[in-house]
Order: sequence, then C-alpha cells, then structure tokens
Amino acid sequence: MLVKKILKVKNLKFTPFIFLSACIENAPLDSLSPEGPYARSIDELFWITFWIAVGVFVIVQGALLLSVFVFKEKPESPEPKQIHGNTKLEILWTVIPVLILAAIAVPTVQTIFDLAREPEDALKIEVIGHQWWFEYKYPDYGITTANVLVIPADKPVRLEMWSNDVLHNYWVPKLNGKRYLVPGQTTYLNLHADSPDEFWAQCGEYCGLSHSKMRGRVLSLSQKDFDSWVENEQKNATAFSNEDLSLAAEGQQVYLNAGCTQCHVVNGVWDVQGDRIAPNLTHFAVRNVFAGAALENNRENLTRWLANPAEIKPGTFMPNLELTESEINALIAYLETLK
Repeated sequence: MLVKKILKVKNLKFTPFIFLSACIENAPLDSLSPEGPYARSIDELFWITFWIAVGVFVIVQGALLLSVFVFKEKPESPEPKQIHGNTKLEILWTVIPVLILAAIAVPTVQTIFDLAREPEDALKIEVIGHQWWFEYKYPDYGITTANVLVIPADKPVRLEMWSNDVLHNYWVPKLNGKRYLVPGQTTYLNLHADSPDEFWAQCGEYCGLSHSKMRGRVLSLSQKDFDSWVENEQKNATAFSNEDLSLAAEGQQVYLNAGCTQCHVVNGVWDVQGDRIAPNLTHFAVRNVFAGAALENNRENLTRWLANPAEIKPGTFMPNLELTESEINALIAYLETLK
C-alpha cells in the first residue's frame, strides 16, 4: 500500500518491473558481490542461513498445503486424534528448532569473532563521521583527507571510527558489513580489498536531512600506487604570490577572503590548526567526488555547489557565500590546482 501511495503521488504506474530493480547487476552497493575476505565471510554466513531458512519454509509450507488439500475435512471424516500431551512429539518439535538455531548460531558467532579480530600488520586509519561526510586520517603518515578512503589492495586495514556529532554508520557492502560511528566512543571495522578497484560506501544510519547523500568511496590501489599517493598527500599545496595575476591566483584570494578559511584548511596556504567542520582541501582535485561523495568532481557540479550548497544538500553547514559568477570561476580554477 505504501508503495502504491508513493507511486500515486509521483504519478507513476505500478508495474511488476519495479521489483526487477533488485536484480540489477554490478550495483555499487550490492552486498551479495563480495570483493574481500571479510565480505566473503559474511556472504558465506548469509547463504548458510538462507538455505536453512529455505528448507524450513519448504517443509512447513509443504506440510500446510498437504493438510489443506489432502487431509482436509470430509463429511465422513472421523474426529481427529488429539496429540496434546504427547511427550515424545512435544520433545521432538522442541529439539528440532533448537538444532536449527544451533546450526545457525555456531557459524554466526564464529564469524562475528573473526570480523572483530584485529588483523596483523594492518594499516590503521581513523574515520570521523560528520553531518554529512566522512573524514579520514592516516596517523602513520600525517595525512588528513575526506570523501575518498584510499587503501592498498590485498592488505588488511583497521578503521578506528567515531562521530563528531550524531550517530552515523559506515558501510562498504563489497568489503564488510556496517559499523556504527558513535559520539565519544571508538568502534572498529576491518577492510581488505582483493585487488585495485573502487568501492562505494554509504552512511547506514539516519543522521539528518542529507543522510541519503552522506556517501563515500573506497579506492584500493596497488602498493606502488598507494605509496605514490601517500607521497603526494604529504606535500603542501602550492601558494600563489600576490603578484600572480592568473585566474587560479585570484581564486586563492577568494578562498582566503570570502569565508572559506573558517571551515576549510589548505596545507601550505591556510593550515591553522584546530578542529574543522569541513573537509581538508589540500588535494581536493585528486578526489573524484565531493560534497560527501554525493557529486562527481567536475566544473558543472562545483558551480552548482558553490552557488547554492543547500539546494544540493539540504541542511548542509556549507553556507551560501553569495559568490559572484567571476568569483566562482576563479575559485574553481584554484581548486583545480589542488592536486
């Protein structure tokens, strides 16, 4: 009924084809297409539970249909034999569910402990949840970035996570299950990607108006490419001199004077220490997404975002700075230099 009401409001036709969307291939948030050992262990547990549930369903529904169509009441049927108080039967249908639950519980508990165990020689990364974006810190390398979590392929990663405001939930379906990010409490999640690839992430807990647009990307790289990425991320941004008359230099002045520095840091240009409520922009141009990974990083989306952020993400803390068209163009030119 709820689906029909929604379709009616949207003036859409209700057809069976809407349910075929669940069968789409290569869906970026498909939890049934594991790409790492942790996700595979969850997938294996799911199929064990699924087939046990299918067996129970078939037996129960088969017995029900058998009783309805074969043993249905007939005029000449005698009074059914009562089995209330039959100790053997009551023990039997008590023991059977216990055995079924045990068959599910044993691998479930084992999987839970395996997923929680800290792997050896894991890369440690801090994940901080904000409304509505994820911040990533690499304490071993002194790197702070956002939206795109970069990890080495075929190597375990240990995430230490907490929230800076409300309850969030970090979820990379192809690499592991969900894990809460709680204010004032550290939680942990292990990731391990089989090979270089890009994986989608999503906040799995309602956290405000733009919850659905609190997304993320996990980019796994070969060890060589990861080392190159680390080396680049450790560099400061190039600062333009006041004598530089380029459009990018003009954009740097917009960044410094329009209010951007109240929330954003650019190492080497404006790196005042302290907690920030917005992403570090030092290597902004390297990321393929922004605005909580809700938008592809291109000029068109940047123009829309800088003109009116709240139109893109309702409730965002990014203010409308009332930038002129020329200021937006200059600021975009500057952001494109942050590589």
